[in-house]
Amino acid sequence: MRSHKGISYAKYGYIFSIPFLVAFLIFSLYPTIYTAIIGFTDLKGLGKTDFKFLEDPLQNFKLIINNPSFKISLKNTVHIWIMNFIPQIGLALLLTAWFTSRGSKLAGQGFFKVVFYMPNIITAATIAILFNSLFQYPMSPANDLIQRLGIVDEPFNFLVKKNVARYIVAFIQFWQWYGYTMLILISGVLGISPEIYEAAECDGANSVQMFFLVTIPNLKTILLYTLITSMIGGLNMFDIPRLFMMGGPDNATLTTNVFIYNQAFSGSYMYNRASAASMIMFAIIAFFSMIVFFIMRDKDEVAARKSRKQMLKEYKKAMKEAKS
Repeated sequence: MRSHKGISYAKYGYIFSIPFLVAFLIFSLYPTIYTAIIGFTDLKGLGKTDFKFLEDPLQNFKLIINNPSFKISLKNTVHIWIMNFIPQIGLALLLTAWFTSRGSKLAGQGFFKVVFYMPNIITAATIAILFNSLFQYPMSPANDLIQRLGIVDEPFNFLVKKNVARYIVAFIQFWQWYGYTMLILISGVLGISPEIYEAAECDGANSVQMFFLVTIPNLKTILLYTLITSMIGGLNMFDIPRLFMMGGPDNATLTTNVFIYNQAFSGSYMYNRASAASMIMFAIIAFFSMIVFFIMRDKDEVAARKSRKQMLKEYKKAMKEAKS
């Protein structure tokens, strides 16, 4: 830490970090710990603060795991996330290649980036109202379009068809987040050394080869970040399924977060079961995050680390033998 005439400035760094630390302890750490604790209790009921620990500490967790609605919500959550993430990352990569192409410079890049990112800054309530109007029955722009194209003769009720409702929610999630993913990937590409591309050009690589053989391998860390954050966000999906479809029709768009909300704030206010469901989702997200980290780890770095450890071990062994 820098100092001037014997005065240390380290304390000012700690002082400036106090507001964040206090906010984190009050609004993040404490609620998380409290949520984990009440999952083992009988706490339920609006306004109730007293509770006791259950004789079977895992009772709430067992009830949630065996709950048919929770199983449906988990299946829906994974299904909707996969349906929106695959086209999301595909389109984001395509736009990244377009915006960062070294062969041709696109005019008005800033404008297009703003337009593509715009859906991400629109509030979920606004989007829910917008898409509800687009797919309303019997009169809506979507119904008018498919009738003019001759696809159907009569108005089609999009929002009562289970598969159609899932596809619409998945499309909304994709439409909201592809621009954000694109900007993250563009930032990663801009961080790659230009000398690597120059070397590839000297070797005769075209733009497609450079993208797949230079850009993608050097974006591995950014792609890992994108995958992890998208998975966490996807498994915590709440606002659109709740505001747009209310989990319907027939629980077709019921996600785990909507299920947790219903457990906590609907009916008998079962905070204990909502807490148990939250901790189960926390464990699921942590488990799959570790799997993704393991699959996408830098194998060369892992091999080099093992090699260094082996060399150090052999060196210590040789030194020990020399002393004896």
